[in-house]
Amino acid sequence: MKRILIIRFSAIGDVAMTVPIVHSLAVQYPDLEITMLSREALRPIFKEMPSNVRFIGADLKGKHHGISGLNKLFSELAAHKFDAVADFHNVLRTQYLDLRFRLKGVKVAKIDKGRTGKRKLVRRTNKVFVRQKSLFQRYTDVLETLGLPISANFDSIFGKGKGDFSQIQDVVGLKQEKWLGIAPFALHKGKIYPMDKMEQVIAHFSKDPRVRIFLFGGGQHEQVIFDDLVAKYPSVMSMIGKLNMEKELILMSYLDLMLSMDSSNMHLASLVNTPVLSIWGATHPYAGFLGWKQLPINTIQIEDLTCRPCSVYGQKPCYRKDYACLNQIAPTTIIDRIERDFSL
Repeated sequence: MKRILIIRFSAIGDVAMTVPIVHSLAVQYPDLEITMLSREALRPIFKEMPSNVRFIGADLKGKHHGISGLNKLFSELAAHKFDAVADFHNVLRTQYLDLRFRLKGVKVAKIDKGRTGKRKLVRRTNKVFVRQKSLFQRYTDVLETLGLPISANFDSIFGKGKGDFSQIQDVVGLKQEKWLGIAPFALHKGKIYPMDKMEQVIAHFSKDPRVRIFLFGGGQHEQVIFDDLVAKYPSVMSMIGKLNMEKELILMSYLDLMLSMDSSNMHLASLVNTPVLSIWGATHPYAGFLGWKQLPINTIQIEDLTCRPCSVYGQKPCYRKDYACLNQIAPTTIIDRIERDFSL
């Protein structure tokens, strides 16, 4: 096998979780030409890959939209004469591309998402509380099906070190304190710690002159909230609009800790070997989405709520109406964990 195409679109976090696997594959098969196909906006995640990895960005809302767009995308991909396709996504869009490749005699393997086990984990009654395979393992299984077994031994997109600080110094200044990153938002309400409680955490550490806080997020709604926090707490800096994704990854590599939800920033921080303390509400690490090399002990969650987890992705409304899984986590619990386990 000379050339392999790996496909994963979808959310930032799911794509970020491909990085340790693709990197390990590239290192362990140096003669293999690897092409990663994802959304163009996620190109920076793959910038520091070994030389035998290249990235193709799909324009799924533009020229690659719909069946005609997928046909155009397939024609562009087919010109590379791939020997195999690893479908890390397995949705209608990628299934169509899989079919086109199979018809051309290309070997295709696709991810088993383990939907049955996940349904049992999140159902309301008679839950089967069993740890599911991690997404990293599911990606690895796809490669093994193609005859490419790997040992996932990834450290960071920056190797054994950190990113180039000179690229961010003019924005963040010199590092003279402990740097705490906080990413308080996620895509769905069931994964967002109440902002009034998170502000208590921010207020506590903002009083410590040895700590500087960086807020990570995006969008107008989050910008308004961050601006209010920055005005209240001088040691807090909002990163919205300050750095692009490539430079945010550099900044994350210099953090002493990232406090995040079950969200993309948990995964991005994991890719630069930064410790992460993650807060889990409606979702649960047992569904298989804990960040790379992140330990279950470095999570905060209410363990004895029988309704948890109620959702794999956090999108379901709380049938209790009170989001107890998040509201029962006291800000002092988070503060104590940060001070005790991460020396901030």
